[in-house]
Amino acid sequence: MKLGHPLCVATLALYGCAASLPSANAPKDVRAHPLPSYQIHEECLKLKPGDRVDYAFESTEPVDFNIHYHEGNAILMPVVREKSSADAGMYAAQIAHDYCLMWEAGAAGASIDYRIRLKPGGS
Repeated sequence: MKLGHPLCVATLALYGCAASLPSANAPKDVRAHPLPSYQIHEECLKLKPGDRVDYAFESTEPVDFNIHYHEGNAILMPVVREKSSADAGMYAAQIAHDYCLMWEAGAAGASIDYRIRLKPGGS
């Protein structure tokens, strides 16, 4: 696990989680979401132990991506991908928390396509 970069911590404090998934059975599939220079986009959801989030994304320019949650004043990032144009995976929650998937653009900005599906524990 990684503690957040100070700039990221300040950014998260200002923006919080930007969006939520509607339900466990409704995957979210987004195309061409604009991400201006140095801006972030988040998708947040509540996970319980054993819940999994299946995710994939592609971007027109490299972006920083992470899955994070807050523990007191700390931001814990169990998944971190720096300067990536694509990634996919499955994250399984070990503890109950509100988790956010976050993309951050660099100077060039980016357009991102992403898919998120919540898989409740036991499924």
